[in-house]
Amino acid sequence: QAQLVQSGGGLVQAGGSLRLSCTASGSAFSINAAGWYREAPGKHRELVASISSDGSTKYEDSVKGRFTISRDNAKITVYLLMDRLKPEDTGVYYCNAGPPRGWGLWEYWGQGTQVTVSS
Repeated sequence: QAQLVQSGGGLVQAGGSLRLSCTASGSAFSINAAGWYREAPGKHRELVASISSDGSTKYEDSVKGRFTISRDNAKITVYLLMDRLKPEDTGVYYCNAGPPRGWGLWEYWGQGTQVTVSS
């Protein structure tokens, strides 16, 4: 079973920072390209950050300049560093990686982790 295991998240005050981690487990595979999705209350799941196999990154407009997606050299773990958090960043964050299924979508999902930003 190929799995993505997430860690990090939690409750933070506005202006604070959190780092999410997503590690490949089970069946061996490398994280070449990946994304972080956010499911905010009452909203559809949204791709907020992605990294391509060549290392290039893209961000949803609302998080540009505040969030950074990165990948370790062994391509085992992908991270999302979230700085200057805002209440509207609140939601369940899911990492997504593995064989590509389409543009901005990959085969495997992490279990999700709650990020709550208070005022």
